[in-house]
Amino acid sequence: MFTRKQKHVLLKFFSMFSVVRGYNILVIVLAQYLTSIYIFAPNKPLRKVLFDVNLLMLVLASATAVAGGYIINNFYDSEKDLINRPNKTRLDKLVSQNTKLSFYFVLNFSAIIMASYVSFKAVLFFSLYIFAIWLYSHKLKKMPIIGNIVSSILTITPFFAVFIYYKNFDTVIFVHGTFLFLIIAIRELTKDLENLKGDLALNYRTIPIVYGENTSKKIITFFIILTLLPAYLLVHKYEIGYMYFYFYSCILLLITFLLFLWKSSTKMHYLILHNILKIVIVAGVFSILLININLVLKRIM
Repeated sequence: MFTRKQKHVLLKFFSMFSVVRGYNILVIVLAQYLTSIYIFAPNKPLRKVLFDVNLLMLVLASATAVAGGYIINNFYDSEKDLINRPNKTRLDKLVSQNTKLSFYFVLNFSAIIMASYVSFKAVLFFSLYIFAIWLYSHKLKKMPIIGNIVSSILTITPFFAVFIYYKNFDTVIFVHGTFLFLIIAIRELTKDLENLKGDLALNYRTIPIVYGENTSKKIITFFIILTLLPAYLLVHKYEIGYMYFYFYSCILLLITFLLFLWKSSTKMHYLILHNILKIVIVAGVFSILLININLVLKRIM
């Protein structure tokens, strides 16, 4: 049995884990390593990738910068989240705002220190990234269209750090990136529909509020159609091994998503749609292993 003090510490830990969305951070770290091994540096021996200290520092800098971003986003959205996510907000409030902000500065400072191990360019990259996250949380996220685009770009930015490090400019990487960007953009638009009540109460000028829910659904439909192009190219023009199973599954899921989208009208409906997109993104991370099954088996053996 835990003592009262131990329970208090555990609750504080889970509260901070919720604020920084630790599960998302773990997925980002895993995704960066898998893309490094199978996409950015497929010809490098596994040991050279896994035990590359520079790569480790870039991945940790990304993780801490993103965690800091979640904190500052939580800080600015605290009132809105009381309406949109009351249960999560109650958990998040177990840690004071002062503690969150202190941790925010510690995380950002740590990201810069880790980036400095790699190069001055890495320091500049993460400094700009941290500033961009703050600017988005403070100002840009309240702007229709601009907020969605910036949020989608910031989500995939950590992969640019690894991409630049390996200097691999194969077109297949850009096609993968385009597909991921479109899926994330669809998720951001869906989140706006899900958070409509809180956004309206706090005067956020999102697309559903400014242009209406139907317009949002039309834009999402257009983006889903656009995803078919990179999916087609990846399946038919590039060597992606058994990962084509993932893209065919994505197409089926997105069609299901689209049918359900046009029948949706409540927060619960949009939450289900949001979770479908989460599954698509997380499944995409693990499906990277399907690019070369033999390579996976050799490296495990």
